[in-house]
Amino acid sequence: MTLLNEPRRRRRSAGVAAAAAGLLAALLTAVPAAATPDPGDGAVPHQEVPRSAQAQVRAAIADGEIPGQDEIVHSDNIEHVANIPKEAFTGFNSDLAFQGKYAFAGNYDGFRIFDISNPRAPRTVAQVLCPGSQNDISVSGNLLFLSTDSSRSDSSCNSTTQPATEKSSWEGMKVFDISDKTNPKYVAAVETACGSHTHALVPERKNVYIYVSSYSPNVTFPDCQPPHDGISVIKVPRKAPEEAAVVNFPVLFPGEGQDGGGNPGSPTNPGVAKTTGCHDITVLPSKDLAAGACMGDGILFSIKDPEHPKVIDQVEDNVNFAFWHSATFNQKANKVVFTDELGGGGAATCNATVGPNRGADGIYDIVGKGEKRELVFKSYYKIPRHQADTENCVAHNGSLIPVKGKDLMVQAWYQGGVSVWDFTDSAHPEEIAYFERGPLSTGTLSVGGSWSAYYYNGYIYSNDIAKGFDVLKITDRRTDSAKRVHLRELNVQTQPDYFD
Repeated sequence: MTLLNEPRRRRRSAGVAAAAAGLLAALLTAVPAAATPDPGDGAVPHQEVPRSAQAQVRAAIADGEIPGQDEIVHSDNIEHVANIPKEAFTGFNSDLAFQGKYAFAGNYDGFRIFDISNPRAPRTVAQVLCPGSQNDISVSGNLLFLSTDSSRSDSSCNSTTQPATEKSSWEGMKVFDISDKTNPKYVAAVETACGSHTHALVPERKNVYIYVSSYSPNVTFPDCQPPHDGISVIKVPRKAPEEAAVVNFPVLFPGEGQDGGGNPGSPTNPGVAKTTGCHDITVLPSKDLAAGACMGDGILFSIKDPEHPKVIDQVEDNVNFAFWHSATFNQKANKVVFTDELGGGGAATCNATVGPNRGADGIYDIVGKGEKRELVFKSYYKIPRHQADTENCVAHNGSLIPVKGKDLMVQAWYQGGVSVWDFTDSAHPEEIAYFERGPLSTGTLSVGGSWSAYYYNGYIYSNDIAKGFDVLKITDRRTDSAKRVHLRELNVQTQPDYFD
């Protein structure tokens, strides 16, 4: 465990100096076209900010408006109980999944398995080297699934980087047997069009269906041709995972020509991503629903037939949403929270220059019944603490906190830290707890912070890109009842019915 500065309560202030408009504009347009958003193989490098901005950051730290470099601060109802720094892997930490007493943590170099039977003293039980961004991760029974969204020489864990213009290059899904958590076995690989940036599981008794999200086709990529307005559906037989295969490619945004359907993006809608696939899908099997965050569009669809998902409604926000990144249902399935990953996760967008409505969450009510249900916008939520110009910060991955009658969520904000917030009133969301570190640097914009922050069996677990695996505990009358809810397994993109 790394010894960090003693926590101190952070002063709430809107007086933190805003980012220079020129720097922000440069960062928001510098995100590479392939394998983005989310920092990746071509991530935004350490970028020096103007001297005036550096001076503003140092002044804000001196005035107590933001934490000092690497300093930990948090609300009074949050406790930081453990941290495991990076060990063998130097790549970015990514997503998390859980099963029993284990946490599974993705990393661009592979994945780690932690024993969290004692959350205050988690320990590493396995590290599997298998490079390929993002290594988005999930588990079901004895199987572990890993997304590869960087062009590789082959499907093995010994592969090397190879251009996507070469037909022999490989991207897609990998399947591991985790019967022995200390020694996972690689058992199958399935190539998918444009790779697998993220994925979501629709588990059944005999089979596991995987919805694979990928995007950014190019006429020069043999295995990623435009239009690419759908998702790959993989069927994995539990007793014969080596037989895993793509069984469908449903088109979610039908349209003519190479541009297909969906949001046309810029220049029609300046600053908005063109829809060429989906970034992330969250399924709610108990309600036969899924929500798709698909670049320039948000969608609601039925998964009654998991091999043939059907779109129910489609929405756009061409004023404040740059890139629809992820989705979270509330327990009653009458709301969904979509996130906007403005700047691809590599920009400083939690400041006065950007404001409260961009790089934020969008809260939508689901109204109507059956196939006539519609998504109705209600409000935005963004963390209320301004961050330094050297901190990448934007809405990212989070999960529900299971409290009956309330809609509570914990969420990662990269270097904005971890936020716990209440959206029971869709039109008036509010933060109730937070945890964060000070900037990684006071002179350069360096990519770091919490990639995913999820609530599991009484604790909050966060995978910090740079600082490792964090365990937090919230003690608050508004969330305390959640401690009585225990799950055997949690993949956040496959939302459980917490009270069934």
